[in-house]
Amino acid sequence: MTNELPIRRITAIAMAGVLALIGLTNVHAQAAAGSSAGTDDAALVERIKREVLRELMEQGGMDAAIDAGIERFVARQRQARAEAEARQRQGAAALAQNVRRVSAQRDHILGNPGAAVSLIEYSDFECPFCKRFHPTAKELVATYDGKVNWVYRHFPLASHNPGAQKQAEASECAAALGGNDAFWMYTDRIYERTRSNGNGFPLDGLVPLAEEIGLDRAEFRDCVESGRYAARVQEDYEEGIAAGISGTPGNILLNNATGEAVARPGAAPIAALKQIVDRLLETAR
Repeated sequence: MTNELPIRRITAIAMAGVLALIGLTNVHAQAAAGSSAGTDDAALVERIKREVLRELMEQGGMDAAIDAGIERFVARQRQARAEAEARQRQGAAALAQNVRRVSAQRDHILGNPGAAVSLIEYSDFECPFCKRFHPTAKELVATYDGKVNWVYRHFPLASHNPGAQKQAEASECAAALGGNDAFWMYTDRIYERTRSNGNGFPLDGLVPLAEEIGLDRAEFRDCVESGRYAARVQEDYEEGIAAGISGTPGNILLNNATGEAVARPGAAPIAALKQIVDRLLETAR
C-alpha cells in the first residue's frame, strides 16, 4: 500500500517516455507521407503505435524501465529515511542534555539515591509499553547493586487522559502521605493491574488502592479530589518536553558525575540499557 502511489508515478514516467517515442514516430510517419491528413495516414500512425508498444512489451523494455525506476525510488526513500533518523537521534541526544538533574528532595528514586547512573523515566500509567518496561527498569537497578537508580517522572499522554493524569496525581498523594516507599508500592500496583490505553484502571479504584497499602482513606480521597498535585505532574511533563521526550516510556540515562545524558526511548530490553549503563559507568571511573 505504501509504494502504490510511487509505483504509479514511475509507471506514468515510463509511459510518458513511450508516448514521446510514439509521438516522434508519428512525426516521422507524417513527414514520410508528405504531411497529408487523410484516413490512410491516420491508420498508418495507429499501426506504428501498436507496433512500438508490441515491440517494447515483447522485449521487456517497458518492464525494465519500470523496475529500474522503482529501484531508484526505493533507494532514495531508504536514504532519506536513514538521514531523517540520524537527524532525529542527533536532536534527541542534544535535547537529552537538558534533563533536570536528580534531586532526592524532589524526585521519586528507587535504589541508591547516590548512584553513579540514573535511569530517568518519563512515564504514563496508562501506557502499555510503560507497563511492559516497569519490571525491566526494576531489574536494571537490582543488577548493578547500588550503581544505578531509577527516577520516575510523569508524562501523561493526552490520549490517555483523564485516567493517566489522575493516576499520576494519585501517586503523588501516596508519596505525600506515605513517603517514597508508598509511592513505589502504589505505582507498582497500578502497573500490575491496569489494562492500559486510557481506561485500564478505574478512577474509582484509586482511593481503595491507597487504603490497601495502608494509607488513610479520607486523607487520600481529599488529596486526589483537590487536584493538589496537578501542577507537579505538569512540571514533570514540561521538563520532559524540554529534554526531548515525545512519547512513553521516555528514558534518559544520566551520568550523575559528568552530566552526560543518553536518550533511549521506548520499552528497551535490559541488554540495550546495560550497554549504555556500562559505558556511562566507565566514563564515571
